[in-house]
Amino acid sequence: MATIKFKGTAIHTAGNLPAKGKKAPVFKLVGGDLKDVALDGLGGKIKIINIVPSLDTPVCALSAKRFNAEAVSLKNVVLVNISADLPFAQKRFCESNSLDNIVTLSTMRSPDFGRDYGVVITDGPLAGLMSRAVLVLDSANIVVYSEQVQEIAEEPDYSAALAAVKSVQ
Repeated sequence: MATIKFKGTAIHTAGNLPAKGKKAPVFKLVGGDLKDVALDGLGGKIKIINIVPSLDTPVCALSAKRFNAEAVSLKNVVLVNISADLPFAQKRFCESNSLDNIVTLSTMRSPDFGRDYGVVITDGPLAGLMSRAVLVLDSANIVVYSEQVQEIAEEPDYSAALAAVKSVQ
């Protein structure tokens, strides 16, 4: 269990993020076309996995936009944004913000994802949603970087995540 904060108040997650050097847990989430997308289905690329409570909040939107902008200059990288939002809302968000370099995946049929990745919030007003976290996986899905954002109302450390990407390119 990780202790994080929501606007200064302590809340908890069901576990901890996958550890650096470990293989990321497999998952099957829902894509924008309502088809299942598995981790292995994202190909042998480096993956930036941006986990957020909901794209319908300002900080989550900022992180998706920032990583989308950064992804343009990255080779052999796929940017994956995972939230509890429905695929329709994710698609509408990306279209209205011209986010073309992002794969959005929904946990709508996969509640195990939050537990498997240690990010489901267990108490407080956001209980049931996922915490803000960033993982970078190499082409073999080994975790090379993980950040559990300590204050959910703040943005992740983009520089550190991007440095991790460049370290395995």
